[in-house]
Amino acid sequence: MFKLEPRPAPSKALTIASPLIALAITVVVGVMLFAALGKDPLAGLQMFFVEPLKSGYALAELSLKATPLILIALGLAVCFRANLWNIGAEGQFVLGAICAGGVAMHATPETGRWIVGAVLLAGVLGGMLWAAIVALLRDRFHANEILVSLMLVYVAEMLLSYLVYGPWKDPAGYNFPQTITFLEATRVPKLITGFRMNIGVFIALAAVAGFAIFLYRTYAGFQLQVGGLAPAAARYAGFSSRRALWTALLLSGGMAGLAGALDVAGPQGQLTPYVPLGYGFAAIIVAFVGRLNPIGIVFSAVLMSMFYIGGELAQSRLGRPKALTGVFQGLLLFALLACDTFIHQRLRWVSTK
Repeated sequence: MFKLEPRPAPSKALTIASPLIALAITVVVGVMLFAALGKDPLAGLQMFFVEPLKSGYALAELSLKATPLILIALGLAVCFRANLWNIGAEGQFVLGAICAGGVAMHATPETGRWIVGAVLLAGVLGGMLWAAIVALLRDRFHANEILVSLMLVYVAEMLLSYLVYGPWKDPAGYNFPQTITFLEATRVPKLITGFRMNIGVFIALAAVAGFAIFLYRTYAGFQLQVGGLAPAAARYAGFSSRRALWTALLLSGGMAGLAGALDVAGPQGQLTPYVPLGYGFAAIIVAFVGRLNPIGIVFSAVLMSMFYIGGELAQSRLGRPKALTGVFQGLLLFALLACDTFIHQRLRWVSTK
């Protein structure tokens, strides 16, 4: 039978090139997929890899989708490096949006633009609160953070539904499940007139620089990574596992909450049941394709955003289901896992006789 065994010295070049190899495999499988669906493969690939970069408007939309993916993936990268599996960033994103929306709805026509800062801060605190539940249950009761964080996603979604169908429903909204449209003073400032791109782009880039410094240039970041790579060595060195747990989860929750606040106070402009967009789950792929590196996450977030826009274009122009976005995301993840597996291990036939 076949058996996987570790390679004595995995190729460094292949390890670095693994995401590119995975992307190439995804493209090849995508070509076969479009051919099987009876569509021109080149036209299909153009929807995913050319159209999202074709114009200024397309690039603005690309940045709008990449921003939350970058922010959430940065927080998840910290968790994963600390060997903590926060799978519930989607719930933290939703709660950040809820808290940000709650602040935005209290604005009046006399409110100044300072409230944008309060809206974003509320989003950060909301995401941290939701992540703190995971940290508390893991810290005090040794609950599995995968299950707890994932289940809290559905709790956050139910809370959102309760609010928009109940106490926060717009009385002048023709009975639609939505809040009032937020006043202009609460909305995230746009960068260019006529485009939806906003200052979230610069916030995301600043976060990339901040997380790069934190992970690679601070003692706290070093402690956190050692705790994830070698827990026994971290204990021997006197590093606090509890501090690493709370630091990683609060940072991750805060970034997801910030992404939710930027989304609801930016392109959406109100709370609806459709606030959950799947960014929290897609960011898991972004983090791993980016090698848990802040710079790599930027490139993988752009790629994932192209998949989002490509899926929408394939639906509107080619009549293909929007689920193609998820198909390409899944293909990329599985191709990356396969590449990493065979780069670090080799397949060997072992006789059973």
